[in-house]
Amino acid sequence: MLKLALIFLVVGLILGAMGFGGIGGAFVGIAKILFFLAIALFVIFLILALVAGKAVT
Repeated sequence: MLKLALIFLVVGLILGAMGFGGIGGAFVGIAKILFFLAIALFVIFLILALVAGKAVT
């Protein structure tokens, strides 16, 4: 998912530099949403792993 966010960010920046500001801004917005979604999923799975993990004895 982070790879997709990076791809959308790069494409958005290239489109913005070429003068396609509306489409470039949309791509950057999608990249931001994907980035924060990936971070949220990482935190959720980290908490689940810590809570459900078994203690090694």
